[in-house]
Amino acid sequence: MGRRRGRWLSDRARGLGRWQRIRQLPKMARGGGVWGLLLVLLAIGGMLALKMPPVLGSAALHPLSQWSAQLSEGDAMELLTDPFLQLPGPDSVHVVWFTEWPGDRHWVDWGDRLDRQALAQTRRLTRTREDGQSRLPERVAAQRPEGVKVWERPIWRHEAIVSGLLPGQSVPYRVTSQGGDRAVSSGVFRLSPQPLPGQPLQLLLTSDHQLKPMVAANLQQVVATVGRVDGVLFAGDLVNVPDRASEWFDDGGGGAFFPCLQGRANRSLQGHTYQGGAILQEAPLFAALGNHEVMGRVGRARDLNREFYDTVPRWVAQQGAAQAQRGAGDRVLDPASGEVSGATSGETPGAAISLAALADQSFNTRTYEEIWTLPTNDRGEGNYYAVSFGDLRLVVLNVTQAWRSPILTAKFGGRFHEGQPQSPIDWGWGQHIFESIAPGSPQFQWLQAELAGEPFRQAKYRVVMFHHPPHTLGDNSVPPFTDPIQTIERDDLGQVMAVKYAYPRDQDVIAQYLSPLLESAEVDLVLYGHSHLWNRFRRGRTHYLETSNVGNSYGAAWGDRGRSGIPPEGSGFERSDYVAIGDPNGLPPIVPSIAPLIDPLDQTPQPYLASNEITAFSILDTAAGTVTSYVFDPRKPEQPAQPFDRFTIGAPANEGDR
Repeated sequence: MGRRRGRWLSDRARGLGRWQRIRQLPKMARGGGVWGLLLVLLAIGGMLALKMPPVLGSAALHPLSQWSAQLSEGDAMELLTDPFLQLPGPDSVHVVWFTEWPGDRHWVDWGDRLDRQALAQTRRLTRTREDGQSRLPERVAAQRPEGVKVWERPIWRHEAIVSGLLPGQSVPYRVTSQGGDRAVSSGVFRLSPQPLPGQPLQLLLTSDHQLKPMVAANLQQVVATVGRVDGVLFAGDLVNVPDRASEWFDDGGGGAFFPCLQGRANRSLQGHTYQGGAILQEAPLFAALGNHEVMGRVGRARDLNREFYDTVPRWVAQQGAAQAQRGAGDRVLDPASGEVSGATSGETPGAAISLAALADQSFNTRTYEEIWTLPTNDRGEGNYYAVSFGDLRLVVLNVTQAWRSPILTAKFGGRFHEGQPQSPIDWGWGQHIFESIAPGSPQFQWLQAELAGEPFRQAKYRVVMFHHPPHTLGDNSVPPFTDPIQTIERDDLGQVMAVKYAYPRDQDVIAQYLSPLLESAEVDLVLYGHSHLWNRFRRGRTHYLETSNVGNSYGAAWGDRGRSGIPPEGSGFERSDYVAIGDPNGLPPIVPSIAPLIDPLDQTPQPYLASNEITAFSILDTAAGTVTSYVFDPRKPEQPAQPFDRFTIGAPANEGDR
């Protein structure tokens, strides 16, 4: 206790200096108008929120809660998840699992007789929490602190590396966690190293699960239809709010992420109960970041949903920090160049603010990063990466942006406007892009090098995966994928009356730069999500597929049905930038090749599946070089899933559909 008390005293002493700086902040705002006020508020928020004393050894607790809901080791001794596989290498694979107690020792038994052992490293997730909107099982709800709106939920992650495997080898394994004189083990599953070229694989293509009603039924049918899959390609939006622990592990609705993908769900639908599919225990998952893997500013919101939506661009947070550190209201960080006007030679913007603190005051993917062990890029980051997996070269990009409401009368920041224009600290900055994919950006340069490299060029199948749709009939392709252009309207006295955002279609980064690059590199398949429906497109050799229909579809912009979220006439926005019907980027959708759904009105085949009553999934078969999509009606569990579309990848431009 003495050491912890010393830390508190040290923080309080440092806090005096912060309060002295805060007293000087009004000088920064003089003559600065809206920007001055914004920088003052950001600076205060950064000084206070980023320097909160740590509680119970965790990072950045919600200020409304400094309590921790911990389960005693005397309670149920259970694994929170079955084990799952990550990062397979030529002779190794990582095994990961979770508990709600730290334990003393954790290990993997493996081999034909389970006579070999690999010890696990354990660490606690630093940002998992619950709030009043969590749907908790009784054993967890009973631990909720009195009078607390957001509280910590301690989760421990265990990871062991099983090495010494032979190419193509598949061996049994199980995991064990021990606490005191008690231990609990998983069932026995099988693990394998990285598959070699030529090894036939069946890969599940999916996205946008987000605890939706049909996920468990969908995944249960995957296993019933094709048996064991060898890997999962997940194009983003794994859950809704990534820091809400129950969404990953044990949501009270019975459809949390891991239970659905491990066959342990308990989801009722149309009078039937679905358990999901036991997939991740034996098949590694490769994920792309979606907008639902990103949390917003820490310590401002009163619940996790609001914190999720409270993202701002990095440069906004960095500008506030830079201004606070310098105490000079006339120095402004240029978001394009990263340079500070008025800075002396050698100064670095925001030099005194750590990357972690900057993320906490803009947006962060901490929980996602702590849950998964994914391949990394040349910067040591897993937000975009490439990996060889059998005959595939899989390239995963970070192509996503903040989602904002299109409603022009919304009280809070929206897609096209700020609901509180006089309160810059509450601005949402429109649908800002989280990681640039524009030419010259680190990600674009990395991608150019990857597409020119031997592993990509020599691969039999070249697959690129990201979240935001390059081609779709869904609503979420509007507005165009570009950082918003801000316009501030003032009255005669200079007071801000409105803040608006425009997204010129000719500046869409995906359409203008990314898709042409991928097509010129002869990518075979681009997999993506975000719009919650099934549809596919093609240009030359490159197929585009979105296969996410699990109970949260918002329809397709086709026929007489236009997109929602288009600015209305007379709203002052350039309506030609926002395409109401069809693919905004100009490709015709392909009618499913086997059994398309039929429009009930005109009896024509539909080039999409957008339903909240039936669900679809897709399987990439590397032996046949085909992608087959299946449809299943959860209302009729006795009827198996049926194929409704199939196409061939790796074929010349005049072939591939059958």
